[in-house]
Amino acid sequence: MHHHAGRRAATGLALRAATLATVAIACALGAAPARAADDYPQRPIRLVLPYPPGGPTDLLARVVAVRMGDTLGQTVVVDNRPGASGMIGAENVAKSAADGYTLLANASLHVINPSIYPKMRYDAFRDFVPITQLADVPLVLVVNNESPVKTVRDLIALAKARNGSLNFGSAGNASAQQLAGESFKIAASVSMQHVPYKGSSPALTDLMGGQIQLMFDSMPSAMPFIKAGKLRAVAVTTLKRARALPDVPTVAESGLPGFNISTWYGLWAPRGTPGPVVEKLAANAAQALRQPDVQRQYAEMGAEPVGSSPAEFARYTQAEGNKWAEIVRKSGAKADQ
Repeated sequence: MHHHAGRRAATGLALRAATLATVAIACALGAAPARAADDYPQRPIRLVLPYPPGGPTDLLARVVAVRMGDTLGQTVVVDNRPGASGMIGAENVAKSAADGYTLLANASLHVINPSIYPKMRYDAFRDFVPITQLADVPLVLVVNNESPVKTVRDLIALAKARNGSLNFGSAGNASAQQLAGESFKIAASVSMQHVPYKGSSPALTDLMGGQIQLMFDSMPSAMPFIKAGKLRAVAVTTLKRARALPDVPTVAESGLPGFNISTWYGLWAPRGTPGPVVEKLAANAAQALRQPDVQRQYAEMGAEPVGSSPAEFARYTQAEGNKWAEIVRKSGAKADQ
């Protein structure tokens, strides 16, 4: 890695110089950058979702995409490109024109992948501009209705009795779903097998079919099955109970104090997308998240709307990248499990 350091420092300085130059030019031109965003967008915007339809990212982003399209006066077209733990869709956006017409909606997985995959074809931080955080979401431990597991203590007892043969599903390697399971294994001193899928939907299908025994899933994708009585919600992974499932205890209050994992969803643009366009998109997303119908849909899915500024979201993604890197290191989670 070290031979890159000099080059990176030089690039960093060049970037800073370029940024200062841009600022100077912008000041000289007065309101030109704001005008650049005035006539944006002039055609439909493509929003890439790197998972199959029906997963949490898809559900949360679609609701906002429709409302953003209304206020921006152009359709936001959803483009599902699943595979490789969200990396196929993300790479597609990283290599797209930085003109505001291709955006990425992704889960916190976006900033976890770099800790799990040493060789990625894009840089999750440097190749993207953070726009806004859409939502913060608890994960819920779900089991098949036929499962004997009614409580966290039941699960710990079963995992010990089965001696490592219990399978837990996830939305893909490095996903919050996987890392919640890995964190649970550490906290409860049990061993279980991780089975990664290309998104939550196929994992939930296998959970209902009995191919896997449990899953820590993001609430939006699990809620319809919990409500329909097809899956049993055992516990939520945040320190506070979820408003959408007030009767379901937390993992922390069920014998593993301090257990606290949530996942989140956000929007990114390719690096180099003009600042005024990014600000306009962030403001529009925040406005969409304030609409009563969007708030109602998010609440039903168990998601807390956020709508941060690009600067806030940039700080948050860095902090989260560091936090998850530590969880990955402690759990020994690997891509090939």
